[in-house]
Formats: sequence, C-alpha cells, structure tokens
Amino acid sequence: MPKVKVAIVTDSVANLAPEVIAEHNIYVIPQILNWEGKSLLDQIDITTQEFYERLPHSKDLPKTSQPAPGQFTEHFQKVAEGAESIVAIFVSEFLSGTLQSAHLGAEAMGNYPIEIVDSRSASLGLGLLAVAAARYAAEGHDYREVAEYVRTLVPRMRVLFVVDTLEYLHKGGRIGGAQRLVGSMLSIKPVLHLEDGRIEPLASIRTKAKAIQHMLDVVVSEMKGTSRVHAGVIHANAPEDAERIVRYVREAVNPVELLVSQLTPVIGANVGPGVVGMGYYTEV
Repeated sequence: MPKVKVAIVTDSVANLAPEVIAEHNIYVIPQILNWEGKSLLDQIDITTQEFYERLPHSKDLPKTSQPAPGQFTEHFQKVAEGAESIVAIFVSEFLSGTLQSAHLGAEAMGNYPIEIVDSRSASLGLGLLAVAAARYAAEGHDYREVAEYVRTLVPRMRVLFVVDTLEYLHKGGRIGGAQRLVGSMLSIKPVLHLEDGRIEPLASIRTKAKAIQHMLDVVVSEMKGTSRVHAGVIHANAPEDAERIVRYVREAVNPVELLVSQLTPVIGANVGPGVVGMGYYTEV
C-alpha cells in the first residue's frame, strides 16, 4: 500500500470517539493511568465505563503519567511505516509532561519529517484540532503546512467546563489559577476554562444547573456573529447534563461540527466525575 503523505498523531487526552478516530485516520497514543498498583493504558487496559464504575469504590486516587520518550519513538516508528511524514498534536505543556517526552522521542527519529504542536488545550479542544489537522492533510498539504494551520487555530480554541468538585484537580496538581477557589470548594460549582494552556477560574456558581447555564451563556455570547462553528461536548459520567448542552448548542449556534464524548480515564482521574464542558472554535 502507498504511504499517506501526512499522518496525524495525538494522545488519548484528545477524547475522540472511536468512530471519529477511524473516520479521520488519526493515530492516538494512550496516556497512562497509575491506579491501585497497576499501570494501565488509557482506553486499552481500562475502558471509560470500567473507570467510572470503579472510581467511587476506590481508596486510592488514580494518578496519570505520559509515555516515556522511548515509547513515543516506538509509536512514531509504527506510524512512519505507513506515512511519509507526521504532525503530532498533544495536550498543553502546562497540564502534562507529554510534549517534552514527545520531543525527545521525535529526536530519535533522525531526519524523518515530523512536526510537534502544543495544542495549549485538552480534551475535545485537543481533539477538534486533531480532526482539523486530518481534514487539512487530506486536502494534500504537506506536513509543515498542516502544522502551521493547526498553530493558527490554537489561539482560537476555547475550552470551558464545570466541575462538581475541585478535589481532583487540587490533589493532581493541575489546578492552575483555580487554586484560589479551593477554600470554598465545598460550597460552589466552579466554571473553569483553559487560558493559554492553563486552567483558570471563570466564575463561581452555587448550583451545578446555574453553572452550566452560565457556561452556555458565555459560549453563545462568544459565538455570536460568527459562522461555521466547530464544537465538542464532553462529560464525565454525566450524560443527562451533556445532552442538555448538546440540545442548547444545536438550537443556539447550529455548529457545522458537533462531537460528543465521555472523558477518558486519564482526564477523569484529574477532574473527577460529574464534569461537563465544551471545546469550540470558529473558522476565519
């Protein structure tokens, strides 16, 4: 079989559903969940359903880690067997050591053409960038053009989410600017967002329903007057809240693309159950 011109690679924090991965021929490198004495590959050794079923009964808070540089090299080598070049888009460097490991892994590829992009994002913010890259690559652009295209989308990508508790972000060390909300974390439902790849507070609301509505109000306000919106809705074992968001966004914005998925174990371990959120960007 002839090699594809550009292969798109991302990591499992991208939260892409299997059918989306297959449709766009995206290669996903699994992150690692360290839990109860075992190292589990995200979505391979443990499924999303298994994770959320076990989490309430576990005495240990799961931890996460990125693949080692050598493991990244192995993944890149596997992709290179069927591709002339690679564009790899990974979770924000401020949320994970993934990017650093990936760069080291890519160095071992020698002169093989590979571009690594910091998404400054996570979850479907990252996932939407990977899908956009796959579409652009399918149009025949070379790997440098694809990488540059993704980098133009990065500052336009928005990720907002509502958490049931800040406990998981706090204990996992990924809380960023939302640290200042920790003292009142039992009495509020924070609306958080990613700002240049870091988690920052957007609002503190008393109830989850009102927090979700506030998030939706912000989303619709930011999308007002724009066209061709690409969006994604994510949730952590909160399907009813996610469905409410999907209906609202479809009616208010009518996006040209709307992905829906549940947070994978590696993200769920860092934010906890009950989270709902959105990623979105508009075409220029």
